[in-house]
Formats: sequence, structure tokens, C-alpha cells
Amino acid sequence: MPAIHYHDALNDALERMDDLGYERGAGADLANHGPMGAEALAVLGHGGEVAAWVEGYRTAMPHHEVPARSFALDPADETSWRPALGDFSRAGDWEELFRRELAAAPWRDVLARWWPRLLPGLLAGLTHGLIRTAHAVRSLAAVSGSVSVSVSAGAGAGADAGQPTQHQLTELARGLAYWAARFAHLPGEVRMSGQHDLAGAIAALPRTAYAGPGKRGRAVAAQRLARPAELAGYHEALGSLAPTGTQWLLSEMTTAFAGVYLGHPELFPVPLVHAVTAPAAVRLVLPHLPDELHEPSAAALWHVHTTLLLAFTDDRGGEETAAREAAETDVPPFDELIARAVEHGDEHVLKFTEACRREHALRPDPRYGAAVLAAQQRIKPRR
Repeated sequence: MPAIHYHDALNDALERMDDLGYERGAGADLANHGPMGAEALAVLGHGGEVAAWVEGYRTAMPHHEVPARSFALDPADETSWRPALGDFSRAGDWEELFRRELAAAPWRDVLARWWPRLLPGLLAGLTHGLIRTAHAVRSLAAVSGSVSVSVSAGAGAGADAGQPTQHQLTELARGLAYWAARFAHLPGEVRMSGQHDLAGAIAALPRTAYAGPGKRGRAVAAQRLARPAELAGYHEALGSLAPTGTQWLLSEMTTAFAGVYLGHPELFPVPLVHAVTAPAAVRLVLPHLPDELHEPSAAALWHVHTTLLLAFTDDRGGEETAAREAAETDVPPFDELIARAVEHGDEHVLKFTEACRREHALRPDPRYGAAVLAAQQRIKPRR
């Protein structure tokens, strides 16, 4: 059977999922992971698996309808679009706005214009607005030849030269629209003027145990996410990080939070995955943004990280020993972890495996592989 190239596999997947809404789940508002999971699977060199994965994804859980358009948003008029931030009923209006923007200007210009506007709401959809946008950006960058998407010797080697398809531009419009519609402003302001490196800042965060039924439950985390400013240590943490280079800090974040994931086997296994995939997603986007947006992006990530840690963790768990235990764990090489992720099939496992593999290639650390192995064991397989 001939290999299926990244570009062909991705565009076929986007066409197959074109009718899916932004969110899914009976009685839930879970982000549509289909485009992100398909793109990660194609990047991992398994383009031939993408079509079947998409069909399985479509039937695994019902997706909601996209909210109907009400009236157009004017991107040139802040009084038009700003009140619609965080209003999910306007998701259709946001998508139409970004479709118009991308039809009128190069995608990098649109991205650079809206990134600082959306950055204060980075927590949107538990960071899925950001992450979906980043997967779309990577596919567009591959078309321009400015980045290679190949990570293995399998299908999809090399970059795609040519023009982006309408499906790829639409996917970027939808990533940005979801970010805007689920925009979640966090109180306070990060000041990169403290004394701690990232590990020290994480260690300094006080954790508050929930004394009642449903300890460590998702309902408790949701309550905390809704009012983070009331959590002990929140405001102090926003000023605790010392200034450092953005790329270095991104590596510190993905490494440290792979360790955080390892250190909390007692938690529901999905939310803290995003503490790694979010900074890994920002790294995909930064090459296409002006330099002056790099440090604010890292600051916004620490704002989100602070909130996630205080909302989801009651104590430090095994965070302190995670690095040592990862080094002592017999973890398969990433080629095998990738094959296991493909067999596993869960979209979070696919995205987490791809992000950790990419980050490990930049700065090797045993916590990445150990965290991937843990996620594959903790998260229920889809097939």
C-alpha cells in the first residue's frame, strides 16, 4: 500500500470532519479534538491511519451544533468584537469573522493581529483554543515549506510546498474562533520580575486540600477554575518567576509539567496533559509571530499553569521525586511509544505523545517518555 503524505492525510481528515461542531458530549462541553488528533497522527508518520481514526472519532461521541450566526463582528471596531469575547453563543460569528480575515490577508498577518488580543484568554476551553490554533498553524507552515512535519521514516517525510487549501484556512479560522468564543480572562497580571526559576516557583505554590466529599473531583476543580483569585498563593505566584529566555522557559515548562503529570496518578488523567501540550503548542506558533509577542506568551502560560496547579492539585504529590523516578523507569523508546499511541487511539494520548516526543528531541529528559507511558496507561484506550 503506498504511503499517504501528511498533506493529503490531513486535508482528507479536515474534509471528513467539516460538519463537526466546536464541542461534543452528551451533557458536556468538551472540545472537538478531531482536527488536532488527526494532525498529530499525520505528523507522527501514520498518515495511512488517519482516515480510519477520523471515522472512529466521529462515532465515539456526539458533537454539538455550531451556534447560529447572529450578526457580523467588525474586526476594525473594538466595540463590536470585544464584548463577544467569551460568549460561546457567538462562535458562528467569530468563525465568520476569521474566515473573512483570512480571505483578505496572509494567515501570518491575521495570526499576529489577533494573538495579543486573544492571549489574555489563553485558558479558553482548557487551552484548546490555543492548541487547535497551533495544530492549524503547523499545517499551514508545512505548506509554505517553512517547517518540516516529518518525525519518523514513515509516510509524510518532508515538507509540503504549494498553497494552503481552503480546509486548512478554515481550520485556522475555527481554532481562533473557539479561542475567542471560550475566551477565559484570568484575574491579575504576571510580572516576570521574581526570584524563582520555574521549578522553584512551582514548589513555592501552596496547595489547598479540599475537605469534603468528592475530593480531587472535577466539580471541585471547576469551582476553583471559576474563581482562581480566591485560591491561596495565586497572586503571589504571578510575580514569582525570574526573567529568562522564552525558548528556555518553554522547555522548562514542558519538562517540569511532564513531571507534575507523573507525580499525580490520583487525579483524573486528562486535564494536566494540557500543562505540557499548551507550551508545546506555543512553541509551534512563536516562529510566525513578532519577537515582541514571545515573552507575553510565556507569561500567559505561567498564568495558566498557576491556575491549573491550584485548581487540580491538593498537594505536591510525587512532584519532587518525579525526575528521579522517571530516570529509574524502564521506558520504551519513542518509536515504540508512538506505535503504542496509534494503537491506543485516544486523542489526548496522540497529542501528548507527539508533543513530548518533539520536546524531548529539543532537550532530552526522561520525564517526557515516562509521562507518555503513564498517560497511555491511565487514559482509557479508544480502540
